[in-house]
Amino acid sequence: MAKKLTKIELWEKLAQPDEYGRTRWVSVKEFVGEYQTLQLLNGSGWARSDGSFGRKYIIEKDKSITPRNKIDAIRTIGFNTENKYSSYIDPKIKKEIQSKRCVVLGTSKPEVDHKNGMKNENRVMQNKNQKISDFQPLSKAANDAKRQYCKECKRTQIRYDAKQLGYPMSYYAGTAKHNYEENACIGCYWYDPIEFKHHLEEKK
Repeated sequence: MAKKLTKIELWEKLAQPDEYGRTRWVSVKEFVGEYQTLQLLNGSGWARSDGSFGRKYIIEKDKSITPRNKIDAIRTIGFNTENKYSSYIDPKIKKEIQSKRCVVLGTSKPEVDHKNGMKNENRVMQNKNQKISDFQPLSKAANDAKRQYCKECKRTQIRYDAKQLGYPMSYYAGTAKHNYEENACIGCYWYDPIEFKHHLEEKK
């Protein structure tokens, strides 16, 4: 007897996510026949962002312009790495970083920021041989700003352009489009503002 698929497994069979967890827009009209159990009868149901589906994927929903705000289509734009990895930071590294000043604002008592905003480096996020160079001190204001820009980068697949801050170059390595690889953040201003400024000096 064939194993009954879970709703997430049914979704994956229908939507065919790529290796990065990205899918096409899937219309709710496709939830018929074999996929009938995926129908959203009330709210988001199995596709809620705070449920099992949301713990695995970053979800986007297209809603119709009606009083009921009904969901018309769903897609995923990547894996939810926030839940896949540990947020553990070696205590010695954390203490060292917190003794420094914010690399953007120069203020004291900074937060400890993972340089890689994608948080997809196995060695760092799975606590294997973490290095102090994997992290940097950012004030809460700077860290909150970076977090928002990183979310936008994940959503659009376009990296932050440092020319928005008045700098003469956008990135010191790579191009506007990121590729989800572990080193995809390198070259972005927010990955390492100090390294970014060193490359500005080289251009003079």
